[in-house]
Amino acid sequence: MKAKLMTIKFANIKEGDDLPDLEIPITAKGIVTGALASQDYQDVHHDKDAAVKAGMPNIFMNILTTNGHASRYLTDWCGPSGRIKNVDFRLGAPNLPGDTMVFKAEITKKYNEGGENLVDITFKGKNGMGYHVAGTATVNLP
Repeated sequence: MKAKLMTIKFANIKEGDDLPDLEIPITAKGIVTGALASQDYQDVHHDKDAAVKAGMPNIFMNILTTNGHASRYLTDWCGPSGRIKNVDFRLGAPNLPGDTMVFKAEITKKYNEGGENLVDITFKGKNGMGYHVAGTATVNLP
């Protein structure tokens, strides 16, 4: 049986709505593959000794992998008909192997501009050390 893809409709949401939480286990394999996939060969993302030498307890996630997880969180919510128009975020606590990052978000604005149905979303991804990522996004919905 094929999974049915959900699409969020602009008419069915309102400002103040929360997006469903998303838990992402942080693994060494995920950190390394994310760095390699984004062609980030900085040793602190795949070599524990190099990360420790740099003052970290272990390898840690790179910014492009974080961006991928944030984008996945948004597209999982809006479905295949939604389009991310803009994402802006800042990093905080590092994502280290063995932890879990939990994304949470809220719709802060709903509006029509230039014939597009847009929503502004504030999101945060928190791990055991604190907030790894916090930002905003604008998504175009059908």
